[in-house]
Amino acid sequence: MGKSKRNKGGRGGGGGADDQLDGGSDADSVASMSTALSELQLAQATEHVSSQEFVLDKYIDDLYEKRGSTREKALGALVDAFESFVLLGLVENKYVTLLSQFTNSIKKGSTKEVCLACRAIGLLAVTLGAGSSSHEIMDESHPQLLRILQTWPDAPKMISALDCLAIITFVGATDLAETQLSMKAIWDVIHPKSGSNVGIVRKPKPPLLAAAVSAWAFLLTTVGSSRRNNDTWKEPITFLSSLLEAEDRAVRIAAGEALALCFELKLLDVSSNEEPVVDSDTRDTSGSKNQLFLNMQALKAKISGLVYNLSMEAGGRGADKKNLNDQRDLFQRISDFIKSGECPEESIRISGKNGILRVTSWRESIQLNYLRRFLGRGFLKHAQDNDLLHDIFDIKIDRVENMSTTEKERKQNILDEQYG
Repeated sequence: MGKSKRNKGGRGGGGGADDQLDGGSDADSVASMSTALSELQLAQATEHVSSQEFVLDKYIDDLYEKRGSTREKALGALVDAFESFVLLGLVENKYVTLLSQFTNSIKKGSTKEVCLACRAIGLLAVTLGAGSSSHEIMDESHPQLLRILQTWPDAPKMISALDCLAIITFVGATDLAETQLSMKAIWDVIHPKSGSNVGIVRKPKPPLLAAAVSAWAFLLTTVGSSRRNNDTWKEPITFLSSLLEAEDRAVRIAAGEALALCFELKLLDVSSNEEPVVDSDTRDTSGSKNQLFLNMQALKAKISGLVYNLSMEAGGRGADKKNLNDQRDLFQRISDFIKSGECPEESIRISGKNGILRVTSWRESIQLNYLRRFLGRGFLKHAQDNDLLHDIFDIKIDRVENMSTTEKERKQNILDEQYG
């Protein structure tokens, strides 16, 4: 989906698979990941691409092992490598093999292995960037991720699958229909309805609900305001507005960001051909178009009131002051935007004098927050070296300025040999 600073942010569910694992990282896994990272850093420092490839191949081989613990360690090491380096040159010819093994882990692995595999698939897509390879990753992974979301296993698997689905669709989707398919699967987690053979409607717990709302909003950033049909958006916007009254603060915040995006994309606005038509004789305003207009106006007013109240919420005894202040700040910005159209702005220095990442809209802010959370400690490295992020956020990086001393010396030696 050519991702440029057009339709492309959000806070999102779960800090990646690692944060959702039961117990997370045992001593062996930590040691394994640290070893992998150290070996890759050593290979990079000595400029030996073949050494880096050898290290990666060693962990790829371990993905074929029967022992689940061995596969988990290998996946952990590969995830660590994908976060720490932009390994495009090493994986663009190996992605089919990697994807096959990652999806096998999703099919047969433990909760921990499934979470790591989901994260690895998302990171693989981010590494490869938009194009046919990422589209293939999306196509191949989609059925396995939908199976997880439809069978409702434990929350860590669900959150990891949501993250993965959002990321691979954002990077790999090439048309609106593909994005809508993923958005529908995510919405079915947010607002599940009982089917003909199901008597009980599932209800997501707050962490899962917040993750799903954020993933849905992240993909909504790629839809664009031209894809408007007010009747289509009325139901999801109405449900999101009800989440502003949820007990869980993370759910309220996720819903608030999603609704801010809906306002920015004008999904609550009735377009010119849907303006109310009043009969001059009967003053009749009961037609469907008139009713849609009135419904949307009422919904806007309700959301505006709830947003204002959340921006002024009192703490109370035992309240988490930092999270409360974060909520107040967010909803104050949303309230200001609804009233005046003033968008949030943020700047992050990525590298040197001119390597600045700037966001000036809710769409960009949601994309930034979602990618920053998903990449975790690898965000800065990818913001510096990954062309996908450069394209999304229009980041201009001085490659020479951003080189390490070793890289600069090596480049100078090559020039000296060629022209000396």
